[in-house]
Amino acid sequence: MPAGEKHTLPKAERLRGRTTIAALMRSGKYLTVPGLRCCFVKRDDDAPSRMMVSVPKRLFKRAVKRNLIKRRLRESYRLQKELLPAGIDLMLIYTSTEIRPFAELFEAAGSIFRQIAEHGKG
Repeated sequence: MPAGEKHTLPKAERLRGRTTIAALMRSGKYLTVPGLRCCFVKRDDDAPSRMMVSVPKRLFKRAVKRNLIKRRLRESYRLQKELLPAGIDLMLIYTSTEIRPFAELFEAAGSIFRQIAEHGKG
């Protein structure tokens, strides 16, 4: 990875597509930390990891609040994606009923990424 591209979130690292997401939900493994849940699956290739974020509308009716949380979670991923092995598809699902500060979300996401890396080794 070139030096200037270390902390980016290019389109290739965004999980999208109805069939891809359905396959992730169907065959993925789940991890939970307070306020955050993660569904992940290891792909067969060594392409970059891909991620998506979900903030349920039933928790936050206002799109402004949902978008704030999504931005914070994507930023947490962007800054810590080197913790993940290559070829992981993951979805971060926000489960808290209150808006958490960025530092808490950063730590929760890091904890999940470390657990996924450990799971990948074993």
